[in-house]
Amino acid sequence: QLVESGGGLVQHGGSLRLSCVASGRAFSNYAMGWFRQAPGKGRELVASISRGGITYYTDSVKGRFTISRDNAKNTVYLQMNMLKSEDTAVYYCAADRTGVGRRLPSEYDYWGQGTQVTVSS
Repeated sequence: QLVESGGGLVQHGGSLRLSCVASGRAFSNYAMGWFRQAPGKGRELVASISRGGITYYTDSVKGRFTISRDNAKNTVYLQMNMLKSEDTAVYYCAADRTGVGRRLPSEYDYWGQGTQVTVSS
């Protein structure tokens, strides 16, 4: 089970930190990803972190977002800075059993319920 928190309403240029807590003892073996889905659009990968700590970011968030994980707390974070209106979406965390950190939603095995992020201009 994955449970996200930390979403909310923030002004353009502001910051938020999303958290996702996983249940179970295999967290450190999983790759974790943060996806987002804006109204009328598909779900896209924002960032991922492999079990070895290798990170990936989609181009639109590079330099603004940081993904990290704390295996002792079974938690993955997404620090979001310099937020823009186009970052408005429901954000989901997901777990990839292979540990690699793949790119497509269909390649992830477990999902959280999502948390809304709204950036006002």
